[in-house]
Amino acid sequence: MANSLRVLVAVDGSLPSGRALEHVINLSRAGAVIDVHLLNVQIPVESGHVRMFVTPEEIDGWYRDEGIAELEPSRIALDAAGLPYTQHIAVGHLVETICRYAAEQDFELLVMGSRGRSGLGRALMGSVAQGVLAKVSVPLTLVK
Repeated sequence: MANSLRVLVAVDGSLPSGRALEHVINLSRAGAVIDVHLLNVQIPVESGHVRMFVTPEEIDGWYRDEGIAELEPSRIALDAAGLPYTQHIAVGHLVETICRYAAEQDFELLVMGSRGRSGLGRALMGSVAQGVLAKVSVPLTLVK
């Protein structure tokens, strides 16, 4: 998109990441021309025991299926808003992967929720948001 703001929205299917996406949709409704990219990061399966019984193709399929499921609420919201987007699924440690992806793909803005899923996931996403804030090289908007 010519003269558009390249925005990466890190999503995990949680309500806070949905609010982050809603913030981006509202920016678009207010007249901002935005090239929206959704990023879901899957935590790698590192157990050697799991890898003994599951093929790399099965693990890759699991990452893809989980990523697609976690991106679904965001896709539905963007489709309803009539806002085009590109979706990405990455595998890696959350903070490093989000920061590296935002920098390597030349995004002009990263938007994410300040917290993730409930329970342990919520605490992890809070720490992920803090880690991203400390390490990211592109402008970051955290949505509460």
